[in-house]
This record gives sequence, structure tokens and C-alpha cells, in this order.
Amino acid sequence: MEEKDIKLIAREQFDYLKKGTVEIIQEEELLDRLEKSIRENKPLRVKAGFDPTAPDIHLGHTVLLRKMKHFQDLGHEVIFLIGDFTGLIGDPSGRSSTRKPMTREEINRNAETYRQQIFKILDPEKTIIDFNSRWLGALTSFDIINLAAKYTVARLLERDDFALRLKSGLPICVHEILYPLMQAYDSVALRADVELGGTDQKFNLLVGRDLQREFGQEPQIVITMPLLEGLDGVEKMSKSLGNYVGITEPPQEIYGKIMSISDELMYRYYELLTDIRLEQIESWRKDAEAGKINPRDLKAKLAWLIVADFWGKEEADRAAEEFDRVFRRRELPQEMTEIALTFLPEEKRELSLNIVDLLVNYNLVPSRSEAKRLIRQGGVDLDGQRVDNINFMIDFSQVKEHVLRLGKKRFFRLKKVN
Repeated sequence: MEEKDIKLIAREQFDYLKKGTVEIIQEEELLDRLEKSIRENKPLRVKAGFDPTAPDIHLGHTVLLRKMKHFQDLGHEVIFLIGDFTGLIGDPSGRSSTRKPMTREEINRNAETYRQQIFKILDPEKTIIDFNSRWLGALTSFDIINLAAKYTVARLLERDDFALRLKSGLPICVHEILYPLMQAYDSVALRADVELGGTDQKFNLLVGRDLQREFGQEPQIVITMPLLEGLDGVEKMSKSLGNYVGITEPPQEIYGKIMSISDELMYRYYELLTDIRLEQIESWRKDAEAGKINPRDLKAKLAWLIVADFWGKEEADRAAEEFDRVFRRRELPQEMTEIALTFLPEEKRELSLNIVDLLVNYNLVPSRSEAKRLIRQGGVDLDGQRVDNINFMIDFSQVKEHVLRLGKKRFFRLKKVN
């Protein structure tokens, strides 16, 4: 292959890989490394680490996974690294306090769910799954001391989160200081050419570059990806904040959640969660602002694409139809969770049930206070009529079946069975 063709292909790969990134350190290095890869017919080794701190992967995680898939599509070697060793430490990035240590059992359980979920995006035939306990667990005390000698405390304490904790008089444990070194050593052990991470990981990724130099390796290119905003459009997507979309959630749930986001956030999701070209996304934005296209239709397309990614086109079609049935045509969903109600002999005289008791006793809400809040805010309907009285009694004396709606998307069929 002629040199001009190599440079042209490398530039095309670079432009494709750059979409959606926040920063590439350094861009010239990545371009050079891509040219070398083509020239020598040797794929780049691309890694991204995931500490198994929670069992579910949500759309926020898939921003990194999609970029890994882009490298994979170009023929490069992708390593999905499960931080089963670093997970025992806990990443201090963005933390104002020390993380609670996880048990080995929790880590193993979460790691196994990761293995099952990532192949909704990555090609299982082309993905290397590794665990950093393979090399970090083998380090001796002498190895760790030698590793620690290659980096200064002053450099480690440059981290914004560490600096803020010191300024606030909050403790920093010694094992937390070791975390960036352990993550950096992953790059040494794997001889990584590229490491991907969120913007909150930039410090750790740069330590990897420094440590590779110390071990005589060519430093990895660092690519940072944005932290995806959750459904609220403000905080980053997080299960603990309740603003997330899990990739294993039912198709109708995923579809409905995407339809609930703001128009502005929709374009952000298009950029980071689909392969639609930036030029097309910007064209849609301008058409929507000019009234040439309905933003709702764009949102429906986005919801369909995301569901199709994880569940297939047929399930995406069904989710779209179900959403239109319930929210556009105001019809009941075809499938509802059925709750069988039984009345004790002493209750049969009344054959009615308090709305708060129902929500709590059948675990539809976590507490009585949450049940009352939901009712008072207009989030409860019975047979199409809003229930706004916490003392409301559901009558089963004449009607043996009712339809209960909680919020916008949760429907239940209440059936008296005795």
C-alpha cells in the first residue's frame, strides 16, 4: 500500500474515532499510531477498565462501550478490563469520602453480570475480557514498593478530589493513593496503545502514560469521553440518583424513559448513543427549530434506535406501538402486571381497600409517606380517574377488577379472587 493511501485511511479512521470524544492526548500521536498500525498490519491494543461496583450497566456506561466498538469495527484489538482487584480499593475519583470496600463475592457477582451485558454492544468473537487481579494480585510487597517509587506523593495529591478533601480536612486513606498507580499498572501489564475513560478518569489515565514511560514502553494515547447526563439532564447518569436507563430493562421501559427526556438532551443522546453523523444531527436540530420537523418524532426515532441496539428491531417496533397505544391514543397497555387481591372473612363485609394500604402492602411503593406523596402530586389513577385523596377506598363490591396507574408508565390490573 502506498504511503499516501496509508495516510488517507488513517485520517478516515481518526475522524471516525474522534466523534463524541472530549479530548485525545495527543491527537498527533493517535494519528501516527494509526498509520503505523496500517503500515505494519498490526492492530492497536485498546483498553477500558470497569470496576464492578454495581450489577447493572446503564446507558452512561455504553458511551465507552460504543467507542470500543468503533475501534473494534476498524479491526483493532479491544480489551474489556474488569477491575476485580482495583474494585477492592474503590476508585476515589470524584469522591468526597472513602468508598466502602466491596467484598470479593460482590465483585465476582457483578463481574459476571458485566460479562453477560457487554455483548449487547461488543462483538463476543472479537472482545478480550481480562481481570486485573491476574497481574495485580501477583505483585509482591517488593513489587508494590518498587511501583510506588516511580511516582511522587505530590503528583498524586494534585488530583482535584484529593486537594479538596485535604483542604476540607477530610481523611484520605493510603490505599486510595495507590488506586491511580494500580490502574496505571494495568496499562503496563497489557502494553496498551490506547486507554478510554470518562472525563472523571483523566488523571488516572495520564498516570498510565507516565508509568508506561517508566517501564520503557511507548505511552498510551488517552481518549476521554463525556459523562452522559441522566434523564433529568442535569446530574450524570447514575442508578443511585434514579435518573438512569439500564440496558437490560424491558424494551417498553427503555422506550418510555427516552421519550421522557428534554428536546435538548435528545440531541446529546443522539451524539453519544447512536452512530448518526454529527452533520445529520445538527440538520435535524435546525429543522426542528424552524418547525419543519416535530421534535417528538425525532425522539421516537432515538428511542427506537436505542431499544433496537439492546433488544432487536422487532422489540423496538413493539415498544413504539405500545407507547403510542398508551400515550397517544390513550388506550390501556396490552400487558399489565396483575395483582390478585384476597379479602379476609372479616373484611368481606366492606369489600374495599384503602389506596395507601394497597400501594404499601403490595410493595408498589417503598413507604406510606411515598404513597401519600404520589397521591397528593396526582400520580395515581384508578380506572382513568385521578385519585388525590389518601383516604380513598377502592370498592370491589360491584366491580371485581380495576386498572391502577402509577406515574406515567406503571399499570396494574387489580383483581379480586375471593
